[in-house]
Amino acid sequence: MLHALIFDVDGTLADTEAAHCAAFNQAFSQFGLDWHWDDALYTELLSVTGGRERIVHYMKTAQPDLSEFSVMDPQALVDHLFQLKTIAYVQQVNDGALNLRPGVLKLIMEALDQGLKLAIATTTSPVNIAALLRHAMGADWRTHFSAIGDGSTVSIKKPHPQVYLDVLAALKLPASQCLALEDSSNGLRAATAAGLPTLITPTRYTAKDDFGAAMRVIADLEQVDLALLRTWHAQSQETKSSVCVAY
Repeated sequence: MLHALIFDVDGTLADTEAAHCAAFNQAFSQFGLDWHWDDALYTELLSVTGGRERIVHYMKTAQPDLSEFSVMDPQALVDHLFQLKTIAYVQQVNDGALNLRPGVLKLIMEALDQGLKLAIATTTSPVNIAALLRHAMGADWRTHFSAIGDGSTVSIKKPHPQVYLDVLAALKLPASQCLALEDSSNGLRAATAAGLPTLITPTRYTAKDDFGAAMRVIADLEQVDLALLRTWHAQSQETKSSVCVAY
């Protein structure tokens, strides 16, 4: 039986990646770097989970010679760029540049009305989550979520399942009674490694990812209601049980 929905944030609750990319570029420009991540490059960089980690990867692979910034420790440079990027992103959200994806708020409200627990399992930072959901759901948004795992609470990010395992522990529920909602292959790998059936709603940045392990792949949550999710969830558990018996 389904007792909780666990949401990823970036790409799942809202199609945020274009805003994140713009914020990275603004940070680079503000610091005086001539770096620019276009859409194609940023799509490739999304295979690296985490904003700081993305900057580090880019520095190592595309900008190995940072001698002009030798006065600053590389980690300090990464931290400063990420701080500038976060400020730029939050400003975009506060200016109304982002909304929740179709069907997300409706499903959240329906789940709350029917007594399901809600949780968040993401690699993004707490300030990014707060900015997005405060804008979309109001100042009391936090009261609607029984557990939140984010980039500040885990030492290993997706596709490692740590954030999902931590959230399941906080919910005090087995994976079989929960449903993960994701948009990317890294998120899917993390959720399924934690034993969670996973519903995928891809974005244009993740449309070519491998979603073979997903419970279902749909365009967006506007197409479903909680009754349908319960049916799909039950079918996924029956299929899992049948495979185990056959084995």
